[in-house]
Amino acid sequence: MNVSTKIAVSAACVALVGLSIHANLPGTARTWTTDNDSTTIQRPVKVVSIPESSIIDEVIWVVGDEPILKSEVEAMRLQAEEEGIRWEGDPDCAIPEQLALQKLYLHQAAIDSVEVTESEVMQEVDRILNRWIQGIGSREKLEEYRKQSITQMRQEMRETLRDRLMIDKMKQQLVEDIAVSPADVRRYFNNLPEDSIPFVPTEVEVEILTKTPRIEQEEINRVKNELRSYTDRVTRGETSFATLARLYSEDSGSARQGGELDYMGRGMLDPTFANVAFDLTDPNKISKIVETEFGFHIIQLIDKRGDKIKCRHILLKPQVTAEAIEQGKQRLDSIAADIREGKFSFEDAATALSDDKDTRSSKGLMANLMEDGRTTTSKFRMQDLSAYSTDVARVVDTLKVGEVSQAFQMITPKGKTVCAIVKLKSRVEGHRATITEDFQTMKNVVLAQRRDDYLKEWVKEKLKNIYVRMNDRYKDCQFEYEGWIK
Repeated sequence: MNVSTKIAVSAACVALVGLSIHANLPGTARTWTTDNDSTTIQRPVKVVSIPESSIIDEVIWVVGDEPILKSEVEAMRLQAEEEGIRWEGDPDCAIPEQLALQKLYLHQAAIDSVEVTESEVMQEVDRILNRWIQGIGSREKLEEYRKQSITQMRQEMRETLRDRLMIDKMKQQLVEDIAVSPADVRRYFNNLPEDSIPFVPTEVEVEILTKTPRIEQEEINRVKNELRSYTDRVTRGETSFATLARLYSEDSGSARQGGELDYMGRGMLDPTFANVAFDLTDPNKISKIVETEFGFHIIQLIDKRGDKIKCRHILLKPQVTAEAIEQGKQRLDSIAADIREGKFSFEDAATALSDDKDTRSSKGLMANLMEDGRTTTSKFRMQDLSAYSTDVARVVDTLKVGEVSQAFQMITPKGKTVCAIVKLKSRVEGHRATITEDFQTMKNVVLAQRRDDYLKEWVKEKLKNIYVRMNDRYKDCQFEYEGWIK
C-alpha cells in the first residue's frame, strides 16, 4: 500500500472513529446547543451500529508514528498461508505483534536517518522476480499463476521490499559491533545437548564457465540507431528524456521513474557507465552511447553533489536469437568434452575462456554472499544455489563430484541470458555439526544467537520509551514482549 493510499485510508478510519465517539447508545436522546439559540433542544437520534466486518480498513495499532492497518494484518495472514508459515500462539495476536516489531525498527530507522535507495529496492524486486520466473518457466506462466502482470507485481512488491530492506539495514547497524571468539564457540558447542546440535544441510562447491551468445552486428546497429533517434528527439524538443525512458528503457528498476537513478558514487556504478556519466557537465546534453554488460545506454545528467552523481539513463538490450544460443551451447559442449578427455582442466578453461568476470579470476569457483552482506564463502546450500539460479541448481543436483555438465542456458542474477557449463567441485552431505569440521557453521550459529539476544533486549528497552496504542480487543493477547500494553 503506497503512502497516499495509507493517508486516505487513515483519514477514512478517523472519520469512522469520529462518528462512533459522538454517537450515543440506541434509544437515547442527543443534546446540543445552536450558535444563535441558547435554548437546549432534545431530539431523538437513531444510531446505527456498524458491524466490524463491513469496515473496509482501520488503524488497529500505532507504534511511534507508524500506523498498523487491518488490511496489513490480513495481507500478512494470506502471505503466510501461501508460504505454509505457522504462527506460534494465536495468529490474531502474533501477526499484529510481528507488524508492530517491523514498525518499531522503521521508527528507529527514521530517527537514525537510515536510507535505502531506489536502485537497491528495484534490484531486490528484480532478483525475486527473476527467481520466480526461473522457477515457473516463463514470465507468461508467472503472470497466469499470480493473475497479475509483471508491472503489477513490481508495484505491489516495491513498498513492502523497501520496508524490509530498511529493517534489515537497521538491524545490521544495531548488531554490527557484536562478535564472538573461538572460545565462545567451543563453550557454546560443549554445553549443547546432543539432540540440540545443529544439522548442517548438504553443501556444494560449484565451478562455472559461461559464454555470452554472439549478437549479430545488425541487431547491435538497430539498438544504437534507436538510441540515436531518442537523442535526436530530445535535442529537437519533441519530447523529454524522462518520457522516453518510461516508454522504452529496459531497466525496469528506473524506467518508471523516468530513467532516474538516485545519487551514487563511482563505486556503485558499472565502471564504463560511471566514466561517461561523471564526465557530463550540462544537464541539457545527452551522452554518447555507452556499452556495459547490461546492454547499451544513453545518459542525461541531473545533478552532481560532491563525489556523487544523479542522472537518468535509457537502457536497450540487443536480442539474442535461438540460433546464437544453440551455437553457444555447442561451443561449450566441445570445451566440456576436451575437459573430460583431460586436454586441460576446468579451472584453466574457466580462467582463459569464461565470460563471467566475477568467477574468472577464481578459476570458475562461484562465491556465495552470506546473510551479513559482507562475507563470502565458496559453499552453497542447495536453497542458496537455487536463489542464485534455479538453472544452475537443477543441473548441479544431477552431478557427481568432479563431473562436468552438458551445456545449458541460464539467466544470470543481472537478467542476462548466457550459456554455461558447471563442475561439481565438492559435496558434503547433510550431517550433525562437529566443532572440528564445521567451526564456521557453529560460529555463525553462536553469532546469530548473540545478535538475536541483543535485538530482543533492544526491543524491550525501546518499548519503555515509545508510544504504543492498540485497539482494546488486542489487550488480552499473550504477546512475546510484555511492553506493548501501556
